[in-house]
Amino acid sequence: MAAAVELSLETLPTDPLLLVLSFLDYRELLSCSYVNRRLNQLANHDPLWKRHCEKYWLLSESKRTPRSRSWKASFKEYYLDLGRYIQHYATLKKAWNDLETYLGQRCPRMISSLKDGVQEEDLNAMEDQISCKLPDDYRCSFRIHNGQKLVVPGLMGSMALSNHYRSEDLLDIDTALGGFQQRMGLKHCLPLTFCIHTGLSQYMALESVEGRTQYEIFYQCPDQMARNPSAIDMFIAGTSFSDWFTTYVNNVVTGGYPIIRDQIFRYVHDKECVATTGDITVSVSTSFLPELSSVHPPHYFFTYRIRIEMSKNAFPEKACQLDSRYWRIMNAKGDVEEVQGPGVVGEFPKITPGKVYEYTSCTTFSTTSGYMEGYYTFHRLNNKDEVFNITIPRFHMVCPVFKVSTVRMETSQNEYGLNEDEDSTDTDEYEERRIVLDIPPSTGRCPRHI
Repeated sequence: MAAAVELSLETLPTDPLLLVLSFLDYRELLSCSYVNRRLNQLANHDPLWKRHCEKYWLLSESKRTPRSRSWKASFKEYYLDLGRYIQHYATLKKAWNDLETYLGQRCPRMISSLKDGVQEEDLNAMEDQISCKLPDDYRCSFRIHNGQKLVVPGLMGSMALSNHYRSEDLLDIDTALGGFQQRMGLKHCLPLTFCIHTGLSQYMALESVEGRTQYEIFYQCPDQMARNPSAIDMFIAGTSFSDWFTTYVNNVVTGGYPIIRDQIFRYVHDKECVATTGDITVSVSTSFLPELSSVHPPHYFFTYRIRIEMSKNAFPEKACQLDSRYWRIMNAKGDVEEVQGPGVVGEFPKITPGKVYEYTSCTTFSTTSGYMEGYYTFHRLNNKDEVFNITIPRFHMVCPVFKVSTVRMETSQNEYGLNEDEDSTDTDEYEERRIVLDIPPSTGRCPRHI
């Protein structure tokens, strides 16, 4: 009977060992290199480090410089510079790459406004000045790009109504530093964005104070019913910088946010929110406007963009003109309002085969959510007596999660009068509802009573 052969690392064939090592993370691979000479040799096998360069640094063969450098040496070079951010870099770098590729073809001027990334010492100096720690995902992103120049349109999205315009820039660290807040109500909050038209910013909480969770991102919303000016409610925009930024980028590059006139508009379209009647299709996108909303008093402002399109295969005699609209509007309490009126936004569009007509309007609710549905009435261009209705699909509008100011929670409820019984809705109704769009020129802050 043959004697059993004793196995050891020195006698095991190389290929199976390399296969095992290929499943290890970079930390485990480095640990193996300290076990013995054989594993040290195998752990330095360069193709093993190519996978880690691609995974953590998005480094491909074409991007490696010089190409004569080993993959392990490349990994080490990146790690020495960006190792602190190894859990964030690939995610944020991919988001930036995707955004630059997508907008480079559609909004090149916006991409040209981006600034080069900063260095570690710049971020350390910023921390020293504000006496707060910056989250690693924020630091990592600004190592890639230091925000943008203050330009219009802003990278972080726009919104436009008849006489209200918002466009948010992503602030560089110097501008953000200048806007760092120490006052009560916004203590230890760092601005991430800024709109030069409205003064609106999204803030990141650097400390868990005043009811905020550390590193969550929000729109400030002053409590207009409080006696204390430090009573500031918050519409939550993200739980962390990575969550906030990558979610936004994904909405942009997947077409979730439309590009209109070289700007990113933050409309959300539910793919099921489409209705086709005959040859005409109506679809709706919506958006919440925090700068025109408030929690106290409850006033939630939404805008909606409607697209009316006639199939290009429709017969020419199907051409028609919109005469009127009918809306059925319901808030979260079940209160129903019905609105009828001529045209849409003062127009009576003609729809012909292949033609698209789009318009924007807005509505408000005193509850955090509600929906609208209805129909348009048309007549045929070649036969005015042929009148028919086109369905407008039901579309829901929901306010984002918000937090109430701790000042309010600490104040006796009898100091506030709260009336949630009145909604202001379809703003196409010019005569009856003109007040909704009667917004005075911007003075750095948008009015919230509209």
